[in-house]
Amino acid sequence: MTLPEAYRSQVQHIQESSKFQPDAAGLRQPVPFPGYTLITPPAVEATENSAFYAQLQSYQQQLLQLSANRDLIVPVPNTSFHLTLADLIWDSAYRHVCEENPKFEEELRSCIADIFQDYQESITADSQPIYWQVLGLIVMPRAIGVCLVPQDERCYEQVIKFRRTVYQNSQLMALGIEQHYHFTAHITLAYFGEISPELDRTNFSTQLSELNQQWPLNSPDFFIDRVELRKFDDMTSYNRQPDWPSLVISH
Repeated sequence: MTLPEAYRSQVQHIQESSKFQPDAAGLRQPVPFPGYTLITPPAVEATENSAFYAQLQSYQQQLLQLSANRDLIVPVPNTSFHLTLADLIWDSAYRHVCEENPKFEEELRSCIADIFQDYQESITADSQPIYWQVLGLIVMPRAIGVCLVPQDERCYEQVIKFRRTVYQNSQLMALGIEQHYHFTAHITLAYFGEISPELDRTNFSTQLSELNQQWPLNSPDFFIDRVELRKFDDMTSYNRQPDWPSLVISH
């Protein structure tokens, strides 16, 4: 996914994201896209990863400079950078289930608290820190970010075990949350906005490939130490209340 050929192929298929739309002044703003997710704390709160996020913020700025068309790449706020460990529910599915079940959100929080408890009990008291690292830039159909790879097999297994604990929970399935087994660990930097018919896709893919080479080799690893249930109203902020479930995944 981080090879030049992959960029050339992916850039042919990029599409405008519906998550950002132009306002009256022509500036792209986030549109409502509500739901729940399990993520690492957003960058604005993640002091243990502050050096990593500072580097990612700088990288995002380089990405934004690639296109003369300011509408092509729509950045997400760097304060909201995060790694999604498990998507739960969003948009129409979320709205539908809230209409069908007025207690859905309360039941979801209770269920996630139980899942976190189960996982906590399954890991040893001296669990090792979990580190992932940036492999490179990744181009998705409607977004662009950096993808992460585990430092070693143990770091990978811990995350996969966590996801399995979530998605195989019968109580969660009963709430209408589907299993998402495919996992591409990534941190989204921006979404695609207006894709001009004049866009030189070959040149753009070359620029992405060159930017990919510029990720510093000595960059800090990404430390996964906490997973939290977060609610989002759009793709720019992820909120929680103090009493919502939170899992310390490594010490």
